[in-house]
Amino acid sequence: MDLAKLQKQLGDQQGKLPPVDKWDPDFCGDMDLVIKHDGNWFYMGTPIGRKALVKLFASVLKKEGEKYFLVTPVEKLGITVEDVPYVITQWEQQDDLLVFTTQTDEQIIVSAENPVKLKNDSQNNLALPYINVRRNLWARLHQNVYYQLIEQADQEGDALYINSGDYRFCLGQL
Repeated sequence: MDLAKLQKQLGDQQGKLPPVDKWDPDFCGDMDLVIKHDGNWFYMGTPIGRKALVKLFASVLKKEGEKYFLVTPVEKLGITVEDVPYVITQWEQQDDLLVFTTQTDEQIIVSAENPVKLKNDSQNNLALPYINVRRNLWARLHQNVYYQLIEQADQEGDALYINSGDYRFCLGQL
C-alpha cells in the first residue's frame, strides 16, 4: 500500500469519505496493524502516533463478515480489530440531537440511521452501548461518555433511556 499515493488520491476527495463499499479489489494478504480495544492503532507492535495517518487508515476501513480490511481501488489488506474500530470519546447536545465524536474526530448524529444498540463488550462481557458509525462499522462508548450520558438518562422500569431528536435508545439495564 503506497501511503503517499493513497493520501494524494484521498486528499482530492475534499472531506468526503472514499466509496470503499464500492471497491472490491483482490485480497493482498494481512497487514500487521491492530486496532486495540481502547481505540489505539498499532503497526508492527508500535503505536501509530500520527493522528493524520490513523484518520487516513480509518477512511479506507471496511468490514466484510467478521473481518476488517484496509482497501483501495486496487488493494485489500486484512487487519486485526480487538473489539470495534472506533471509540466514542466525546459527546455534545446540539439542539435536541446527540452528536458523538470518535477518537478519529468523526462526528455522528445519533439517529435511526446511526442507531445505538446494546452489545457485549469483547473484553469484559458486559452489555454496553455501541453506535453504528457507517457501513457496518461500530463504535463503543468510552466509559466516561457512558457515565455522562447515564446522568442525562430517564429511568423506565429497570432500564435507562435517552433521546436524540425523535430517536430513543437504551443505555442499559439497572
